[in-house]
Amino acid sequence: MARREKPPREKAARALCELDGHAPETRFEGGPMWASYLPQVDAVLRAALGADAWRAMVDTEAPGT
Repeated sequence: MARREKPPREKAARALCELDGHAPETRFEGGPMWASYLPQVDAVLRAALGADAWRAMVDTEAPGT
């Protein structure tokens, strides 16, 4: 079975998580640690891409990411 490509937001959140010295898959508040970085990722992507492009990116992601 082929591994799915991680969405850009998840890749960015994992990178920030690792930058802070945390293992992305560590459980935190009921989910993976990397997910707790999504608000920061979203703020940067909305500023860099614009709200419409950011929303289109979020809408194309699989549920749960």
